[in-house]
Amino acid sequence: MKTDLIDRAAEIVTDPLVLVNLVSQRVRQLNSGRSPLIPTRPSMGAADIALTEIIEGKIKLADKKAVIEE
Repeated sequence: MKTDLIDRAAEIVTDPLVLVNLVSQRVRQLNSGRSPLIPTRPSMGAADIALTEIIEGKIKLADKKAVIEE
């Protein structure tokens, strides 16, 4: 997981606990076979993918619930 991605995602999801939970939930989804919503590189781990999806607006919080825009 890259620090710059964490910092950029933290600007969007300002509550650190919510950010951790959102990333954890998305990592579980990715590890269970869900497709990434962004183009990926082989060097990207699941957490990097989840953080980048948040940064690019592919995953948003709506009423305390994660919304994945496909």
